[in-house]
Amino acid sequence: MANSCLFCRIARHEIPSTVVAEDERLMAFRDVHPQAPTHILIIPKAHVDSLNDVGEFDLVGRMTRMAVAIAEQEGIARRGYRTVINTNADGGQTVFHLHLHLLGGRSLGWPPG
Repeated sequence: MANSCLFCRIARHEIPSTVVAEDERLMAFRDVHPQAPTHILIIPKAHVDSLNDVGEFDLVGRMTRMAVAIAEQEGIARRGYRTVINTNADGGQTVFHLHLHLLGGRSLGWPPG
């Protein structure tokens, strides 16, 4: 699965993306179909299907810390932003590689959808 996974291929730099942050374990890049002025996806470089499959205790914490740093970098931290992890089909997940959406740059309504 990981060899053909869209996000694994992006993490390996096989598919171009607009990378905004990267470290040894995570990558963050702009969504190609943004739902807000700032819409960035944060992914683990190692393949994890969904939140249900997170085995490492600190992975989601690392993703969240990266989201906070990017929100500061993008200038949306003070006004506010949303982080979302969709899990499996009924939860809205369409790419089955764990990813956190960072959305901001406009007022976001509730409920989300």
